[in-house]
Amino acid sequence: MTDRPHDVPPATVLVIDDNDSNRYVLTSWLQRAGHLVSAAATGAQGLTLVDVPPAALPDIAIIDVCLPDMSGFEVSERLKDDPRTAHIPVIQISAAAVSPDDHAEGLRRGADAYLDQPVDPGELLATVTATLRYARARQRAEKLARRLFALNKGTLDVYSAGDFHSFAAAATRGAADLLSCPASGVFLSPEAQAVHTMVDGTRASTRIHPADPGLLDRLAAVHGLHHGTGVAVARIGHHRWKGLLPSDQLDGDIAIAVSRTKRDRPPICLAVPATALHSADDEQLFQQLANASALALEALRTYNEEHALGLALQRSFLPKELPTVPGVDLAFRYLPASEHAEIGGDFYEAVQTVNGLLLAIGDVVGHSVTAATVMGEVRHALRAYAIEGHPPHHILQRLETLLAQSQPGITVTLCLVLVTPGERRLHIANAGHIPPLVVDPRDGPRFHTPHGPLLGLGLPHPPPTIIDIADGTRLLMVTDGLIEVRNASLDATLDELRDTVAEGPDDLEALCDLLLARFGQNKNDDIAVINALFT
Repeated sequence: MTDRPHDVPPATVLVIDDNDSNRYVLTSWLQRAGHLVSAAATGAQGLTLVDVPPAALPDIAIIDVCLPDMSGFEVSERLKDDPRTAHIPVIQISAAAVSPDDHAEGLRRGADAYLDQPVDPGELLATVTATLRYARARQRAEKLARRLFALNKGTLDVYSAGDFHSFAAAATRGAADLLSCPASGVFLSPEAQAVHTMVDGTRASTRIHPADPGLLDRLAAVHGLHHGTGVAVARIGHHRWKGLLPSDQLDGDIAIAVSRTKRDRPPICLAVPATALHSADDEQLFQQLANASALALEALRTYNEEHALGLALQRSFLPKELPTVPGVDLAFRYLPASEHAEIGGDFYEAVQTVNGLLLAIGDVVGHSVTAATVMGEVRHALRAYAIEGHPPHHILQRLETLLAQSQPGITVTLCLVLVTPGERRLHIANAGHIPPLVVDPRDGPRFHTPHGPLLGLGLPHPPPTIIDIADGTRLLMVTDGLIEVRNASLDATLDELRDTVAEGPDDLEALCDLLLARFGQNKNDDIAVINALFT
């Protein structure tokens, strides 16, 4: 009887029994089995012994049913009703309440097991072992579920991060929330800027400081990863950790998870106190978060590279210089979407042709490098068709044929305005684009609303509308990135644009600046503007 079962570690047991002899015997049996015991003679005393910090709570309670101040059933109910103590398993014992109904009531009111006295010491210890085994398995499962939820949330957070610094903060917070401890991280941005992140615990703010770019290679060497790929956890002593990161806040020995998803890419490193990893489950979850963080950073790095490529494509496709045409003053603006928005396909063009000056503004529907590539293809073809001398609606029809053959399924909005200065006319052919704004010096601004279908639908395009203009007439052509606002009516925004132009400066450059300042801030789409004055 002095041998303790080996399949369950020692426990702290709360014994509540008003009989001194019973309490002594129970305590002796439990202590000989290796358990620690705290004892109480009344229900109130027993409840006082559980009014302690979570780390000091007992692992199991053995409660006599017949107590002088309240029944053991009531004590059990109070334990189970309190979220702090609801996890503590309860064994009810009784020499008087031994009927099946008593057993049923005890189990119904919170007991996990019920024993009649006199109880055999072997049966008591076996019941304690079995109850603890079940309770600890349940607690491990509940803890794992909570940590899986934290892992899932941390993974979503790192993948949702829109920029490097928010990613670094999300990864470090994810480690702190996952293991309920302070955490640190070391990451290298897509621009090769290293940062050291620290968070003091769950729901704490993250501090981000610059770091030595070579630190990650040293951490990978400590870990044994070197230049390979993979993820694993290693433990290093406190002094060695401080030698690598003197300013870090973590104390004691450290557990680091280093992950690299591609060769020749920098790894990521997450660090927590070694004592935070209580089990193989904890280590596995820590590895998974590190691997998810490395994959998320790689996705962010790839996105940045694609974004930079798309911007380079866009800029290479825009006109290098604008034609000089007597009687026409021109101003242009092109503003790429915000840094974190996808690449768009907005473009503008001005081509001197045998028929006059052709102004064009358009937008490939969609956001991607593909949209930017299609934009370049359409713009180059447009220039070629214009230089050949085709009228605006024939240019649209030829572009329709080009898209059907080379880019099926892609649609493009495009507005063409052929300016014939000698005749003082505008030939407007609009394929589903934002209507151009014609500003007459006497009648003021009005949108030219007639238009044909988008390019890419395989539909015919009508001849252009011809408008006679007076000296001093202005023309404004924009892409939808300037005027589209989420949850706002396009008609209302167009009206605001028209009023702004009517009240704005006559100078073309000043008007472009005003429009970008008023309508172009924090947009998730490219913006192109053509502003023309006919004199």
